[in-house]
Amino acid sequence: MLLNELMKKLDDKKERIIEIRRYLHEHPELSFQEEQTAKYIADFYKGVPVDSVETNFGGDRGIVVTIKGSKPGKTIAIRADFDALPIKEESGLPFASKNEGVMHACGHDGHTAYMLVLAETLAEAKEQLSGTIRVIHQPAEEAPPGGAIGMIKAGVLEGVDAIFGIHVMSTMKTGNIYYRSGNTQTGRSYFKLVVQGKGGHGSSPHMANDAIVAASSFVMNLQTIISRRINPFDTASITIGNFDGKGTFNVIKDAVTLEGDVRTMSSETRDTVESNVRAFAEGLEKSYGVKSIFEYKNDYPVLYNDPEATELVHQALEQASIPEVEAVLETPPQPPSEDFAYYLEKVPGCFFYVGAMPESGEAYPHHHPKFDINEKSLIICAKAMAAVVASYCDGSEA
Repeated sequence: MLLNELMKKLDDKKERIIEIRRYLHEHPELSFQEEQTAKYIADFYKGVPVDSVETNFGGDRGIVVTIKGSKPGKTIAIRADFDALPIKEESGLPFASKNEGVMHACGHDGHTAYMLVLAETLAEAKEQLSGTIRVIHQPAEEAPPGGAIGMIKAGVLEGVDAIFGIHVMSTMKTGNIYYRSGNTQTGRSYFKLVVQGKGGHGSSPHMANDAIVAASSFVMNLQTIISRRINPFDTASITIGNFDGKGTFNVIKDAVTLEGDVRTMSSETRDTVESNVRAFAEGLEKSYGVKSIFEYKNDYPVLYNDPEATELVHQALEQASIPEVEAVLETPPQPPSEDFAYYLEKVPGCFFYVGAMPESGEAYPHHHPKFDINEKSLIICAKAMAAVVASYCDGSEA
């Protein structure tokens, strides 16, 4: 049976998955700069019996690997991302980042490691496969506009019937796999506001126009959007992550720059938030006599898991009886955004989660300088995705 063979082969390779993860963790690269990581991935496939390896896919160092089964069938895509973050690592790991100020603080090193070994294993078993498997190694998940868009425009989803992805989660219990149908992760928006007032001496505020006062009112007014403009049963958040008002104690600021982050769980809520943020920014000009220079961008959409594809994942995981898996559970919606959502706008699929909480129980969240994962989660990722692929490609003809 295909699944049994895949599981046995993966068991034999689980230490290799960890070795790859640790090498990648030591050598992180930022989004859209992953030159050496892309080379490492491409080099891995030399001698592996895949049908093709396309490099620089989409123009941003993406790599697409094709594995054709011996029997006709559907085409399934599986994706792993491989970029890192501009964070100085403080994990204390013996294989901590060697690139100062850059860190795999989100688990993409683990995603790539399990996917490489899984792809190799699937290629070795392709005589038992039906259809085609397209392995997507995607750069730049962390930085807008994200690597998925370029790969989609380059045709990575052409002919694809379904797509699946996994994210390791340091705050979820190792041994558990989590899934959710429908809207699962928030969409994201970004805005920037420059409030141009008139500088002056702190002793003579009447001769100036204080940009900090105007900008502060904007920040406070934003809070009413969530509390008074959004249905309490909807999901939305607005965060001001940058308020550049630093100056001298007795000088009235001439201009202030703010940057904000918006997360929503539906396109309707996204539109509501944007229109209200814009209205408050424009209203400053009349209320305070300042000039508002405003920019607003919607990027990653809401991640929507197709119900049928999600049920396939659920059933495949339950029936696989993976020894390392204690439970397959439904998860609540997840607040972070993810550019896998772009793929799911084009074809049905499911993005699900593998618990990776360290054995110490001290779990640092993603994007934290002390972030780490339980490496036992890596073999779970490989086996979980193998179960999904086997369910989709084991003898079912198109």
